[in-house]
Amino acid sequence: MVTASYIWELLEEVSDPEVPVLSVVDLGVARQVEVNEQSITITITPTYSGCPAMKTMEDDIRKKLSDHQVENVTINTVLSPAWTTDWLSENGRRKLKEYGIAPPENEVDKSVLFSEPTKVPCPKCGSTDTRMVSQFGSTACKAHYQCNTCKEPYDYFKCLK
Repeated sequence: MVTASYIWELLEEVSDPEVPVLSVVDLGVARQVEVNEQSITITITPTYSGCPAMKTMEDDIRKKLSDHQVENVTINTVLSPAWTTDWLSENGRRKLKEYGIAPPENEVDKSVLFSEPTKVPCPKCGSTDTRMVSQFGSTACKAHYQCNTCKEPYDYFKCLK
């Protein structure tokens, strides 16, 4: 019999198509797994309601499970509670930094509320002498920054609460 822990192990192998170093579990998109005798239900929550990667994630989850002979799967996408960067695992935060993307700071992004953007440490050299180049990076959930010390550009995974 398939167990919920086995499904979680398989979900750890399903990458976010926009940040491939993160699994759907690291990202916190995979929220719940329910296994009963007849079927499996997986609950996922998008990082934001218009996230274009959700269909790909759902397809990748179905393929991963099917490749391991796990059938009768229902995937429910729920918007409430809304996803937050608090759901990123510590392992996911570490992977982001190693990949060169600054993980979210534990604060509301001041650039939205005030004139001064959040100071985001450079994931390459650790300097806090950084500047926001654009509120939007390679995807809508990231902002684009540059380090004034090492001069490297990098994405910042925006803090969403």
